[in-house]
Amino acid sequence: MKRFYKKAESGPVETGFAVLLDGRPIKTPAKAAFILPTEKMAIAIAEEWDAQENKIDPASMPFMQFAATAIDRVTTQKIAVIDEISGFGGTDLVCYRASYPDRLVEKQSQAWDPLLQWLDETYSITLDTTPGLDHVMQAPKSLDGMTAIIEQQSDMKLSAIHMIVSLTGSLVVTLAVIAGRLTAEQAFDISELDETHTIEEWGADDEAVLRRKNNKASLIAATNFLNLCDQ
Repeated sequence: MKRFYKKAESGPVETGFAVLLDGRPIKTPAKAAFILPTEKMAIAIAEEWDAQENKIDPASMPFMQFAATAIDRVTTQKIAVIDEISGFGGTDLVCYRASYPDRLVEKQSQAWDPLLQWLDETYSITLDTTPGLDHVMQAPKSLDGMTAIIEQQSDMKLSAIHMIVSLTGSLVVTLAVIAGRLTAEQAFDISELDETHTIEEWGADDEAVLRRKNNKASLIAATNFLNLCDQ
C-alpha cells in the first residue's frame, strides 16, 4: 500500500488516545476503533506511521501490530489467549535440563536456577526440573499461580506477552520480563542458551543467524510495547 497521508500524529479522544492520519483517526484491520490507553503509546505508534516512506510496511510497525492485535483478537478471545500463554508453564523451557555435556549443564543452572528461585521467593510458586525431555508434571497450584498473574494483565499487555512467551518458550522468563526482573536482551540470551552453546561449539548457518536476529528484534519490540502500556 502506498503512503496516502502527509501527517501522522496522536491526539486525545473521550476514552483514551488516537492516532490521526491527516487529522482522521485510524481503525484496526477489523475496522474497530483504534483507541489506546496511554499518550506515549499513541505517540510511539504515530511515529511508526510517520516513519513510513513511499510504501507502508506493516512489519516495520510492531507497536501498531501489538495494539491492533489487542483490540481485534485479545479483547474478543481473551480466555483463549490467556490459556495459550499459561500453557507454556506446563512445559517451561527452564524446567527441562541437559544431562550432558557438563559445560551446558552448568550454563543452564547458572542462568535458569536464579529465575526459579525468584519465582518462588516473589510469588511462592515452585516448579520442578528434570534432565532430558521426559515430561515433568508440575503441581496444579503452581500452574494456577502463574495463570493468575497472566489473568491480571490488560488486553494490551497480553498482546505483547503472547509474543514474548512464544519467542522464549518460557512462562517463567516471560513473568520475569513483566516484573522488570529481566530485560529483553537478557530474556533472549536466557531462552537461546542451548542454541548459543551449539553455535559456540559448531558454528551457525546463515538461516540460524537471521532467525535469531529477527527473534531478538521482535522480543525487544514486545518488551518495549509492554513498557508503553504503563506510561
